[in-house]
Amino acid sequence: MKIKLIMTGKTNAGWIGDGFATYRERIGHYANFSTTEIPDLKNAASLSRDTIRTKEGEALLKNIVPTDYVILLDERGKEFTSAEWASRLSDRLSHFSSDIVFVIGGAYGFSEAVYARANEKLSLSRMTFSHQMVRIIFAEQLYRAFTIIKGEPYHHE
Repeated sequence: MKIKLIMTGKTNAGWIGDGFATYRERIGHYANFSTTEIPDLKNAASLSRDTIRTKEGEALLKNIVPTDYVILLDERGKEFTSAEWASRLSDRLSHFSSDIVFVIGGAYGFSEAVYARANEKLSLSRMTFSHQMVRIIFAEQLYRAFTIIKGEPYHHE
């Protein structure tokens, strides 16, 4: 089983890229973890929000196979504490063989086609974060979940 993260757009802030790289490396000690970055759309300023969502959705869906278990990082998703999230992840890793694919959408969210393909939605907070910030926040929480699963001291309750 693999864990994949598909992200829309590039990160311009070096510190976000550096922080994300740190957690991506740490996660690699626990799981086969890969990332895919969908390029920004060309001439996006001249497109409507619906068109942007549709085109980004098409690009996202090209990176998902039928057997993938798809979890959208979405503000309307289910919220968990870190310990609850670790338990949920552990259960999924123990009982299912399909790859888990997490998806971070663009600034305008997901298309209806992406929502239709999703198996579930996960919210990192009731607050809204930029799609660039979500990368590092999610990566830290995924790393934290693995340390909780393994009983390591990173997470303190």
